[in-house]
Amino acid sequence: MRMIGTKTHGYLDYLMGVLLIAAPWIFDFAAGGAETWIPVILGAGAILYSLFTDYELGAARTLSMRTHLGLDLMSGILLAASPWIFGFSDYVYMPHLVLGIAEVGASLMTKTHPSNERAEHRHHGHHRHTMAH
Repeated sequence: MRMIGTKTHGYLDYLMGVLLIAAPWIFDFAAGGAETWIPVILGAGAILYSLFTDYELGAARTLSMRTHLGLDLMSGILLAASPWIFGFSDYVYMPHLVLGIAEVGASLMTKTHPSNERAEHRHHGHHRHTMAH
């Protein structure tokens, strides 16, 4: 069920992007290899494509929300699986797995179109549908 609004998702995007970039140092696994650079690159990428997404917090608004959510889904799967794909699971895996699953969950639970709150406020109290008798 898609219950997360696109504006809320936008805030989560930028927060997750910064968290992924900082995660190797926050969670003390910055050894300089794939364990460090995968989340940093994915975090920077998330911020970049969020800036181009057609939603409330996008700047250029050229990327559709559906495409954005597809990128989130693929990024989350890659992040969650990266400790085993790139062979560093003996060193660290939990931050990659948890944040990757969170990203997958957010991509699957976010609405695919921004809500037009101003239009909803304009129509408040007016009937949008008529019934035929």
